[in-house]
Amino acid sequence: MATEFLADPDELAIWLGKPANDPKLLAALRAATRRFRGAVGHDVDLVEADEVTLDGNGRESLLLPVWPTTDVASVELDGELLVEGTDYQWSDMGALRRLGCYRWPDRLRCLVVVYSHGWNPIPEDIQEAVIDQARTMFTVPAGVQSRAVGGQSVTFGATAAVGVSSQWSAAVARHKVRTSGDA
Repeated sequence: MATEFLADPDELAIWLGKPANDPKLLAALRAATRRFRGAVGHDVDLVEADEVTLDGNGRESLLLPVWPTTDVASVELDGELLVEGTDYQWSDMGALRRLGCYRWPDRLRCLVVVYSHGWNPIPEDIQEAVIDQARTMFTVPAGVQSRAVGGQSVTFGATAAVGVSSQWSAAVARHKVRTSGDA
């Protein structure tokens, strides 16, 4: 089951100078966590015994959708249970390789894989990106690029205008769900 936050509320509290149980701080962290999970297409946390149906690619290797892979419990090809070490092998980077000079068939929905994947603990690049996004959500009013009150004006940075930082984009690109075209 996914954790509520992908970063520590105490760390965000230090950045914002607010208590870690501040409702607005927690709402910003929850929203940034949901936004990251939505952007990458998976929970990020460790998920055990996840069953996925995959298309074959006609190659010796294919990529499982989410990495790191921590275990492959079973692989079925057209309903036949394959044997690890004889029929296939896997890596923590999510590669599933066919053994014995065989290739995965080039057919849709021919593989059913039960595997465990994800992170425990959450990588620092994800935590940093989520904290940065939560800080922006906490401090910058949604949709506002500049604000003037009396003789004072404030213009918010590109992150507020665009919605994400380059750090965020890099973390999303690294951790997003992979497709068969990524192999």
